[in-house]
Amino acid sequence: MRLSLALSALIATSATAQDISGEFDYYVMALSWSPNWCALEGDGRQSPQCDEDFGWVLHGLWPQYHRGYPKFCNTVERQPSRQMTQEMADIMGTSGLAWHQWKKHGVCTGLSASAYYQLSRDAYATVNRPEVFRKLDKTVKVPASVVEEAFLKANPQLEPDMITITCNQGYIQEARVCLSKDLEPVPCGRDVVRDCRMTDALFDPVRD
Repeated sequence: MRLSLALSALIATSATAQDISGEFDYYVMALSWSPNWCALEGDGRQSPQCDEDFGWVLHGLWPQYHRGYPKFCNTVERQPSRQMTQEMADIMGTSGLAWHQWKKHGVCTGLSASAYYQLSRDAYATVNRPEVFRKLDKTVKVPASVVEEAFLKANPQLEPDMITITCNQGYIQEARVCLSKDLEPVPCGRDVVRDCRMTDALFDPVRD
């Protein structure tokens, strides 16, 4: 009986525990290949992002624990203004994504909205996006490992355990790079380093 009550209390505590803003271990920066996202989701949403010649866009900068991640933390910081979110569209595709990333992830950084967006922009600038993918003129099938190798070649500061490539519904989805709070490359946690193993993942060209 006591064991049962103790387990029930533990489960209840875990379920109601609130992630605390500013308490996390490192960042995951997710770079999404825009044409593939548009093929899977964006076109169906009629997203204005899909009318532009975006390549690797910033999906988000996510606070991460060594295992798991915080989300939707309570924060005393003000919500971002419409101008703030619109100004992020040049690297994030849309202002709506910038708003969503603040609401779910930015609030857990302990930063103000403006500081979070600036840090996101700084993180985006730390990684070279391989130009070879912008030269495609048709949809190709590639091993996910080739995409990772291209990032490693373009970024000698990265080691294989600092980046992972994800796939979604047969497409290359994202390149995710792990960074310290000072935006230095760090090894990813075990729950993050789960490379896509596809050898024939679809990769769409940049849209004109």
